[in-house]
Amino acid sequence: MERTTLQPRTAASGWVLRAVATLFLIGGFGQPVFAGVYLSGDFDGLSWHVMGADLVSSISLVQLGAAVAVWIRVRRAWPFWASLGLLVGVSAQYVAGMEGALWLHLPLGVALIAGIAIVVAALWMRPLPRRRKEVRTDG
Repeated sequence: MERTTLQPRTAASGWVLRAVATLFLIGGFGQPVFAGVYLSGDFDGLSWHVMGADLVSSISLVQLGAAVAVWIRVRRAWPFWASLGLLVGVSAQYVAGMEGALWLHLPLGVALIAGIAIVVAALWMRPLPRRRKEVRTDG
């Protein structure tokens, strides 16, 4: 008879975090496309880039909230700290773009895309099962 081992399953909060992080990655990849449209001479691309920046900033806040839920429910802190770091980077990126500081805006954008991709890959590589509290049996 074959023995089956149960694989740990990702908790609902983990699935929400994965979904939000994936949307964050898609939005992040869209930003250089919109910037490229603008730099190609289509000035409507700039308004798309600004709307994308608003969307990506909002998604980064939602991801931080989902990461808090994972920390509480799954007892994993690293998604929170990674999401907080990305939120700080996105905020600096937003300000640099609004100020026209392209010397910061462009390399920070590249770093953010890499960071978002790494976080998404890490979230999808392993399950995020809910950790059970240890039950004391010694009274």
